[in-house]
Amino acid sequence: MRLAFRVSYIGTHFYGLQMQPGLRTVEGEFLNACMELNLFSDRKTARFAFSGRTDRGVHARGQVCAFTTEHPKRAISAINRKLPVDCWCTGWTEVDDTFHPRSDALTRTYRYYFYDTALDAEKMKNAARLFEGTHDFTRFSKPEENNPKKTILSSDVFEEDDFLLLEITGHSFLWNMVRCISYALLEVGSHRMTNENISTVLNSTDGPRLPVAPAEGLVFWDSKYNIEFTPMAVYEKDSKYLFQIRKKYACLKKVTEIL
Repeated sequence: MRLAFRVSYIGTHFYGLQMQPGLRTVEGEFLNACMELNLFSDRKTARFAFSGRTDRGVHARGQVCAFTTEHPKRAISAINRKLPVDCWCTGWTEVDDTFHPRSDALTRTYRYYFYDTALDAEKMKNAARLFEGTHDFTRFSKPEENNPKKTILSSDVFEEDDFLLLEITGHSFLWNMVRCISYALLEVGSHRMTNENISTVLNSTDGPRLPVAPAEGLVFWDSKYNIEFTPMAVYEKDSKYLFQIRKKYACLKKVTEIL
């Protein structure tokens, strides 16, 4: 049976999502949990995959992992007991054998939480709308082989729970793209960049790449599919950890909500 799990994690103590030799990663911890539960013996045969990568220090609320296993009941009942306290599943569902969490995602949404309380929110809101539509994001991302043209379905800056945040939705994103956009909006909010500056960078592939905003403000907020997730229980040890993390990192209150 092929299963998909909705996954949340606090990225502070992870070296990103993808496995790296000798480093603690989300993918590595999740794969170890599956192996310890004997859910499968080979990740390639199980087609173990996540919906999208995140960098070191980036958090997630709506990441999705999928794999094929002969022990679905064990996976659903025990995976949260095996995962570390800073990574947990909030939902599960059975999916078609062909399901892949990366290619089957309809949209992805990221949120960036801005720590500076003295930013010009109205200017940032106006600037955020410039990213909607299809653009070449060469200067808003790390160089990679993917097509730099991406379509942003919505981009908005607003206040929620005493935080100013960017919420941006698209079909897919380039490496560092949201953090570069967030940096540009920080510059606008600090009156160091204007809408005209952003338009110039968006309309020209020549010139330096924009810097990235700090990783700790970014949350992989949601990924949409034509599937419904059944909620999963979070255990006592995880609840205690999540309570402490909410007190320490105010911007993670929303990330650690159990859905």
